[in-house]
Amino acid sequence: MGSGSVEAVAPPSIAGGWAEFAASPSAYRSPDLDPTPLSARKWGARDIAALWISMSACIPTYMLASSLIAEGMNWWQAVLTITLGNAIVLVPMILNAHAGTRYGIPFPVYCRAAFGLRGANVPALMRALVACGWFGIQAWIGGWAIYKILTVYLPGWETMARIPRLDINPAQLGCFLGFWAINMLVVYLGVDSIRVLLNIKAPLLIALGLALLAWAYRAADGFGPMLDQPSAFVPGGPKAGRFWVFFAPALTGMIGFWATLSLNIPDFTRFAHTQRDQAVGQALGLPTTMGLFSFIGVAVTSATARIYGETIWDPVVLLAKFRNPAVLVVAMLALCLATLATNIAANVVGPANDFAHLWPRRISFRVGGLITGVIGILIQPWKLVADPTGYIFTWLVAYSSLLGAVGGILIADYYLLRRTVLDLKGLYDPSGPYWYRDGFNPIALVALLLGIAPCVPGFLGTIGVVKVAPIWTSLYHYAWFLSFGISATVHVLLMRVPWRASSAAG
Repeated sequence: MGSGSVEAVAPPSIAGGWAEFAASPSAYRSPDLDPTPLSARKWGARDIAALWISMSACIPTYMLASSLIAEGMNWWQAVLTITLGNAIVLVPMILNAHAGTRYGIPFPVYCRAAFGLRGANVPALMRALVACGWFGIQAWIGGWAIYKILTVYLPGWETMARIPRLDINPAQLGCFLGFWAINMLVVYLGVDSIRVLLNIKAPLLIALGLALLAWAYRAADGFGPMLDQPSAFVPGGPKAGRFWVFFAPALTGMIGFWATLSLNIPDFTRFAHTQRDQAVGQALGLPTTMGLFSFIGVAVTSATARIYGETIWDPVVLLAKFRNPAVLVVAMLALCLATLATNIAANVVGPANDFAHLWPRRISFRVGGLITGVIGILIQPWKLVADPTGYIFTWLVAYSSLLGAVGGILIADYYLLRRTVLDLKGLYDPSGPYWYRDGFNPIALVALLLGIAPCVPGFLGTIGVVKVAPIWTSLYHYAWFLSFGISATVHVLLMRVPWRASSAAG
């Protein structure tokens, strides 16, 4: 078997060597996992930017600054922290995207070079696990938006008896399953339908977000008291001198928000025209939209305190207060479209490919998407969002920060060891250079464990499983950076030692 050599090997040309590659059968190939041919690479910079605008313009982004403001930041500190976190995560995003564009490969196949043909399932399933949680939550949010708008016309829905054990009423369940079914339909129609959906949503959501901002400004004669509220960290404030102590974990949390996408971004950039398209599109779409929509959330919520006498962070609840039928219909369609596009792109494409990678000959992209959808129902997301600070902003974002270890290994392997050169045919060949030991690269798995290990105690303490010493909590505040750096360093050092080839070879 191959030894996993990192020497530069000229990759076969997608165009010239396609017939030969296509004629090579392998249990590790499928139409969904094979390299994307040049004829199918239809995504330009505008499409990639639309992808990020569409994914960022969603309800969790709108509400993202609320947790930072609640902990003492003022509005501009919260928006700046969100923007900075997304500018940082943009770097590994663009770096990991390179392999997708150059070789046309999805994320699980990209992982094979570092982890082995079978070992790639480890990072793929780690990424899929958190995506299934997000999928269920976003599907519930979409269904909840439909339910809240319709109750304006059907108030009897709110007095329905709850279904035993589910703790929601039949109308809520019906709206959730209806929105879930729309998600599954888009998955069935394929990736190109997702591109069309994203291009429709991106300009629409920007326009609607700005329209909501303009309404809030006019209705409140200004944005309200929240924008005038000083930071709690200023001298004389209740948390004076503690800004940097809070800033570090807050920044890590903002990076963790898109940490999963920074890994599986090749699932999208495999359809990009050029490297410039994917890099420019991401730079224009991600940090700018996250900053803008978090500001819209802060400003509009601040205005609601003056308009309604209470601060309303949930845009679904806010829009349900409108009584103009035209506004309600547009609002419902916009919220559903926003949630649908974000959910499909961020939480279905990745895990669908990850599950397909488990059994390429039997699990297709569509089947993988259905598995994601079923898990999204089984986790009963309405119970999880009952305490969003506990599950969304503690568990999911916390778990995502541990994925820095996977990103460290992938980037170090692809850039420092292989100099961006992969054996394309070998990524699908069990007798090729990425088989290592029975399909697993022990070095990558060791690097993964060593990167995550220092963060685990703080992670368990954060989600309330155990009580830990303050030192572990302090380390965990830098979890994404720490796990990324340790795993990248260990992987490079161990892959370069002289005994590596003989011990890792199968």
